[in-house]
Amino acid sequence: LQIALSDIYNLPALDYLRHKVSGVQDVVPRLAPETEIREALDHYYGYDLSIPGLLKEIENNSSQIYSSNEYENPTVRLVNTILSDAIKMNASDVHFEPEGAFVRLRYRIDGILSQICTFHSSYWSSICVRLKVMAEMNIADSHRPQNGRITFTIGPREIDLRVASHPTIHGENIVVRILDKSRSLLALHQLGYSQNVIEQIKTSFLRPDGIFIITGPTGCGKTTSLYSMLSYMSTPEINIMTLEEPVEYQLPLIRQSDVRDQSRMSFADGVRSILRQDPDIILIGEIRDSGTAQMALRAAMTGHQVFSTLHTNDSLGSIPRLIDLGLTRPMLAGSLMGIIAQRLVRKLCPFCRIEKEISPTEATLLNSPPKKTFFLPKGCSSCRNTGYQGRVAIAEILVFDTELDELLLNTSSRSTLSQVAGKKGYIPMKEEARRRVLEGETSLEEILKTVDLREIA
Repeated sequence: LQIALSDIYNLPALDYLRHKVSGVQDVVPRLAPETEIREALDHYYGYDLSIPGLLKEIENNSSQIYSSNEYENPTVRLVNTILSDAIKMNASDVHFEPEGAFVRLRYRIDGILSQICTFHSSYWSSICVRLKVMAEMNIADSHRPQNGRITFTIGPREIDLRVASHPTIHGENIVVRILDKSRSLLALHQLGYSQNVIEQIKTSFLRPDGIFIITGPTGCGKTTSLYSMLSYMSTPEINIMTLEEPVEYQLPLIRQSDVRDQSRMSFADGVRSILRQDPDIILIGEIRDSGTAQMALRAAMTGHQVFSTLHTNDSLGSIPRLIDLGLTRPMLAGSLMGIIAQRLVRKLCPFCRIEKEISPTEATLLNSPPKKTFFLPKGCSSCRNTGYQGRVAIAEILVFDTELDELLLNTSSRSTLSQVAGKKGYIPMKEEARRRVLEGETSLEEILKTVDLREIA
């Protein structure tokens, strides 16, 4: 009997097959690409290996739910199928949500939650236990939030999964964050920034010391952008150290620390410790309090480049936020490299988008001449009938030089800073968003979810 395997040295699988298959002299492994094996399985045995098919198997073979053999246990195979399916669909998160008599399964794809299926709550206990075992969480404690990690293998790829449980009135809610290094560690030019923003980023890096900030709401890609910038700057000649909560991806040539693993260490304490490690570049996961802000500034003023994040609406709004955290204008003047504000929006599917003439109201929002056209989502098989495929960053960047340092020191006028920065390449996020809509890259509906265009009119 010849068996196609993506890993011909998977001895447990071969032993299991030899034990299960009778009437043959031997089981001979044959190497085949994992994608082709999956396509064949989906074609010939699709239902049996689908989520509904495996739920049916659990119902019919309840005695095998607690089998220690992963090839026999349908719960193990169901969880693996769900995780593999989510990864294949480029989901960022998997939600298991108990709601009384049923459990809802949803994937977050391109920033939007999509329901995959629901199943009876009687299945949830074994599925929940399996997830917690994989994440090395306490299966006996269902009344307190827990966090864990899984290294999930698909062929040659190892994918990090971050698992978080939270008690609800219907049982434990579990969310699995998918951290696919091959998909998320992008070069600067792959982030979706405009060419102007990329050039401005590189210009800001020319300042030998100072603070570089990325700002925006949760889920706007701040960590991904920071990792790309560190990778761009990383060479064997410099020492880069990070303080994160948590460490999402492990980066070569970079010393990373997880603040959560050091229960007594705050970000401020961590910066103080890192300064004794002879760093050139420091990443601080977030400037969230006065102590961290003070230590970040101290690091910048002693000859280091410091990268971090804030939660503000735009780049100019970061300045009053830093002042609220206890930093003064004289402290900030000369200590800022640049500030990026960004949002992630879904890109229109290129295969099904439809063209439409802009209405007077839309023309006002887009500051566009009437009778111009733009594009709307429609939906097709290529985009799972959503009308969108992938995401792109809408960003603005404020790069500091001696003239802006002087303005920052002597004026509190936001409009003055904006006008002077505009002469140096600063393009407000609203203008960038309008351009992306008019060029057909995204839709007006999608932009209005994240950027307030009304102020342009």
